[in-house]
Amino acid sequence: MHQNIILTKKTKTANGTVQLTGSKSECNRALVIEALSNGKVKVENISDAADTVTLHSILNGKLQKVSPTGGDLEGVEINIGPAGTAMRFLTAYFAIQDDEVILTGSERMKQRPIGILVDALRQLGANIAYKEQDGFPPLRLKGGFTQLTNQINIKGNISSQYITALLLIAAKLPLGLELHIEGDLTSKPYVEMTLAMLQQSGIQHQWNDNVISIAHQEFAPTVLPVEPDWSAASYWYAIAALADEADLFLPGLTQYSLQGDSVITEIMANFGITSQFKNGGVHLQKEVKPIFRKIFDLKECPDLAQTVIVVCAALGHEATFTGLETLKIKETDRVLALQNELAKIGVKLIEKGQVYKLDCSEKHIPEKVFINTYEDHRMAMAFAPLALLIPEMEIEDAKVVEKSYPAFWSDLEKVGFEIKTKG
Repeated sequence: MHQNIILTKKTKTANGTVQLTGSKSECNRALVIEALSNGKVKVENISDAADTVTLHSILNGKLQKVSPTGGDLEGVEINIGPAGTAMRFLTAYFAIQDDEVILTGSERMKQRPIGILVDALRQLGANIAYKEQDGFPPLRLKGGFTQLTNQINIKGNISSQYITALLLIAAKLPLGLELHIEGDLTSKPYVEMTLAMLQQSGIQHQWNDNVISIAHQEFAPTVLPVEPDWSAASYWYAIAALADEADLFLPGLTQYSLQGDSVITEIMANFGITSQFKNGGVHLQKEVKPIFRKIFDLKECPDLAQTVIVVCAALGHEATFTGLETLKIKETDRVLALQNELAKIGVKLIEKGQVYKLDCSEKHIPEKVFINTYEDHRMAMAFAPLALLIPEMEIEDAKVVEKSYPAFWSDLEKVGFEIKTKG
C-alpha cells in the first residue's frame, strides 16, 4: 500500500550541504561495461538508486529461476520492475550471452515500447521473441548469438537508450558495429556519455556525421568513478529558484560533467541561481533578477522537463517548451501528468503539435494541495519544491523516489523541510 507524506516548509529559505547519490545514468552504463569486460573494469561510487541496485544484482547473477506449468525449466526469468534503463541495456546484454532469459517488468514496463531495439538486435543476429504483445516486454532471449551483419539503421528521435544499449555491446560483437542514426538524435548528451565511458574503458570509436563505428576490441583494465547525479541536483536548483534566499552546497559535482543534465546550471541561471564550482563541489546561491528567457528546448535533457516546467509554473512565467517528444513513453505519460497536477495551482500546459506553452493567467497558490505521482519518481521530486509556496502539500506514494534518489526526503529535512507520514 502506498504511503503518502505531508510536506511543509515554515521559512522560504534553503541553506545547507547535500551529498547526492552517484549518477544513475553513469552508473547503469558503468555496471554493464564492468560485466562485459569480465572484471577488467571496476566501478566506484555505485548509486543507491533502486534501478541501479536492481541492475547490479542482475549482472551479479542473483537471478530468480522459474518453471512453467509442465515442469521443464524455461530459462531464467528476470523481473526488472519499473527500471526502464535496465530493460533496454539488459535486452542488448543478454542478446549476446549464451543463457536463455526471460526479461519482464512492472505492468507499466509492459506498456513501454522496445520494438526498435529488438528489431536492431534481431538484424544483428539475436534470437528474441515477444511473450505477450509484439513490440513490448516481456521478452524471451534465447542465446546462441551469431552475428549476421555489422550495419544497423536506427531512428534517433525515439530513445537514446536504444542507441546506448547497442553501443555498450558493440566492442564484444565479432564484426563490431556500424550504427547509422536516422533523423535528429534525441538526448545526444546521453550518447556522448556512453561513448566517453567506453573510451575511458579502452574502447575506441569513430563518429562521422550520423554514423558511429566501434570495431571488435578488448576492454582495458580501468576504474570508472561515478559522479554524483546531476538529475538529482536539479531538484535543489528548483528549490533555490522558488526560495527567497538560498545557499546550498552539493559536493562532488564538477563543471565538466559527462552528464547532459548538468545543463541545469545554465537553465537555472535564468531564474537567478548562480553556480560556483569550488571546494570540490558546486555552490548554489539565489539572486533576485527578472526572468527573460521564454523558450526552453529540452530535447537533450528530457529528465529535466518536469523540474523546469514546474518552476516556471510556480513563478507564473509563461514559457514555451520544445523537445518533450519522449515524455509520453516514460514511467508515465509525463505530459498528461504535468497537465493534471499543474491544474491544481490553476496553470495550464497547452500542447500544440510538438510545442508546449504555459498559461499562468489563472494561477493561484492554495492552502493545501494533493499531488498524484503516477508511480513516477520525477513527479514527486519535481513538485516537492512547491512546499516553499504552498503551506501544506500531500504527496502520494513517497517511496516512489527510491527509483533514483532514495535519500530525497531525508535530504529535504536536513535543510528545514518538515515531513509527516500520512496515516
